[in-house]
Amino acid sequence: MGDNRNMFIAIGVSLVFIVLYQVFVLGPASERRQAAQEAARVEQEAELANPTIGDDGSVTGALTREQALAAETRIAIDGTGVSGSLSLTGARIDDLRLLRHDTSVDDDSPVVLLNPRGAPGALFAQDGWSAAGDGPTDTPGNTSEWTLVEGRTLTPDTPVTLEYRGSDGLVFRRVIEIDENYMFTLTDTVENTAGSAATLSRYGMVRQTGIPEDFTNFFILHEGPVGIVGGQLRDVKFNNMDPGDEDSWTGTGGWVGITTKNWLTAVIPDQSAEYTGTFQLIERQGDDIFQTSYLLQPAELAPGASMTSTSRIFAGAKNVDILQAYERDLGIERFDMAVDWGMFWFLTRPYFTVLHWLAQLFGPPYGFGFAILAVTVLVKLLFFPLANRSYASMAKMKNLQPKMEEIRKQYPEDKQKQQQEIIQLYQREKVNPIAGCLPILLQIPIFYALYKTLFVTLEMRHQPFPGWIQDLSDRDPTSILNLFGLLPYDPSGISWLAFLSIGAWPILMGFTMWAQQSLNPPPPDPTQRRIFAFLPLLFTFMLAPFAAGLVIYWAWNNFLSVIQQYVIMRRQGVETQFDKLVKRLTSRGAES
Repeated sequence: MGDNRNMFIAIGVSLVFIVLYQVFVLGPASERRQAAQEAARVEQEAELANPTIGDDGSVTGALTREQALAAETRIAIDGTGVSGSLSLTGARIDDLRLLRHDTSVDDDSPVVLLNPRGAPGALFAQDGWSAAGDGPTDTPGNTSEWTLVEGRTLTPDTPVTLEYRGSDGLVFRRVIEIDENYMFTLTDTVENTAGSAATLSRYGMVRQTGIPEDFTNFFILHEGPVGIVGGQLRDVKFNNMDPGDEDSWTGTGGWVGITTKNWLTAVIPDQSAEYTGTFQLIERQGDDIFQTSYLLQPAELAPGASMTSTSRIFAGAKNVDILQAYERDLGIERFDMAVDWGMFWFLTRPYFTVLHWLAQLFGPPYGFGFAILAVTVLVKLLFFPLANRSYASMAKMKNLQPKMEEIRKQYPEDKQKQQQEIIQLYQREKVNPIAGCLPILLQIPIFYALYKTLFVTLEMRHQPFPGWIQDLSDRDPTSILNLFGLLPYDPSGISWLAFLSIGAWPILMGFTMWAQQSLNPPPPDPTQRRIFAFLPLLFTFMLAPFAAGLVIYWAWNNFLSVIQQYVIMRRQGVETQFDKLVKRLTSRGAES
């Protein structure tokens, strides 16, 4: 009705569920995962002194990242956006740092994306060939040793050329290029010097050992195997897979890979070739292996003939502009779907587009923060006529409160008669009680789109806002428990106090929510009135762990709504709680 109680209750219940799920499910799961990782690290340090890697990828003993890198011959990668190395064993791209992205706000070291086989949390991409039939079958695979024949360091200006000569007549020559961002292009020329035809299939794969350390495990975000196969989005979360699981699809165009919140490693076949894409969880001693792969349809190579094939590997940040440029320029089908836009993509994608455009318009360092404020104003302007009618209806409802109270007193025992008389009163005064719900209903899709955008898009990561907010995608770092930094201790390290650690922006949001609620007609039922009075406090606690950008949006939206609603109510002749407060203060001042 006009007091919006059903909508408030629905939102409140949803937020309670989210917070309880975070506190009692995700929180303990994260602590268990951290404890297991620490135990694994300690166990690795106590393992055998001479670790080895088997042909199947299994590890005997424990390897540090440095040991794994030193165990194989490597070619340096010195790109504009990445640095690292690739291994001549299997021609794997397995050592990569993202130069444009810091590990955290307080740590400016580059994000490490790829780790070599045998190292903790190994993640790498590999491209190879398989053979079948009676012809030559010695093809480059997981452990094949390639030879560097041209180039020394892989840069955007200097490709490298590798060669693998099979023992039975197949010769593979691979030219590897990297652009200024995150795309590797692998052009293979295969020559058949044997006396019989060869049947060959090219493949690409991404392997992740165990669940990655930065796994968020939040229900609104996809992390795990992902891809576009047969024109359809295919995805499955890390924690939804069991050892031995394997799913395959056949199609033309697309890609497959493994993603976390902000990063993607993907293998991309020739977009005109038919292939089979596969997701699987391979059981291994120790950590299991998540693998996504594609296998092209077999092609026959006649004796003395040669053929050329091109594939690509993406390893980098899920920057929307970069993904869409690859989709447009390289023809990679639906590549920007690596970003988890969700089932309501028709809301999140346009919202992100407008937000991103405004952020670029405002420029650094506060572009995205100001963009959030500007988008809120634009939405207010878009729905201004409808919101005005809604607020006018609420003002009329508030004016009718005395008459409604008279009806309730006149028929105290007859609820049905009360309802009939109140409905007739609405009809006489031309008031629509449902119209008061519209401002809240209009906010829900915007709230969802912003929440999703803040949570899943890389562009919000480490974006500051004037004041103390250094990352709009993270919670407000201040806490009322240490008077917002005035007291010399950090309460965030005390787990049982985390729920009470409310920042300054959530408190501002709660205040603006109380101010807006005070302008609405109060519920006639005393119990409902007390519940609604408690809601601003409840929402303050509920939204405190949310991204700061979301809380800032909600507070700013409430502030604009308060001004709009106050002006309309004064025009309707309604005396608000604010007016009553001013009168009381004025009268006290006059008396003193």
